[in-house]
Amino acid sequence: MKLKLIVSFFLLTICFTAFSQEKQHTAVVEKDLIKVSVMYPYAEGKTFNMEYYETKHMPMVAAFLGSNLIKYTIEKGLASGITNQPLPFMAIGTFYVKSLSDYQAAIGPHIDAIRADFLNYTNISPVILVSEVVK
Repeated sequence: MKLKLIVSFFLLTICFTAFSQEKQHTAVVEKDLIKVSVMYPYAEGKTFNMEYYETKHMPMVAAFLGSNLIKYTIEKGLASGITNQPLPFMAIGTFYVKSLSDYQAAIGPHIDAIRADFLNYTNISPVILVSEVVK
């Protein structure tokens, strides 16, 4: 009985420690940042050149954002979250920035160049969502 209690306490301590470390790790999040998600919906006959997007387009836009940019991510769609449903997005590019007004000021003068570059990697019209990271 005593051994069972010791083992239970040991396992509980390990779980608590792991949970505490995970919580500490996730606490360092981009809270209060602005997230600009550029989503490319999947549709039959649409194309997306991930290599160009990753090596040319996203770095170009990131350079326009300067010190307002915290980080950016690129996601390649693999599957829908629902079995036997089509892929919702071929790709999603996300910019995390400190200020929406600074983002808009940085992008504004370059919007024509950004849109013209779409033709180099896709024939999809993106859907853009601007949101605030709250947690």
